[in-house]
Amino acid sequence: MSGIRCTQCGTTGLEPGFVEDLGQGARGYSRWIAGALERGVFGGAKRMGRPRWQIDAHRCPKCGHLEMFAVRPA
Repeated sequence: MSGIRCTQCGTTGLEPGFVEDLGQGARGYSRWIAGALERGVFGGAKRMGRPRWQIDAHRCPKCGHLEMFAVRPA
């Protein structure tokens, strides 16, 4: 994905990174989960049986815009 172009300003060569999650019980990174958000009895998101995808984020060095992509974990 090194040839990604910023959708805001058109700059190429976006900087790779990831979205950090430091919430309670977090593993340190965010994930994309398929389907609309459904809340369980205690208010948390229902995730059982849903595929989870890693989120790759790329930052534009010129305007700072983030481009995010959901990719299958290795």
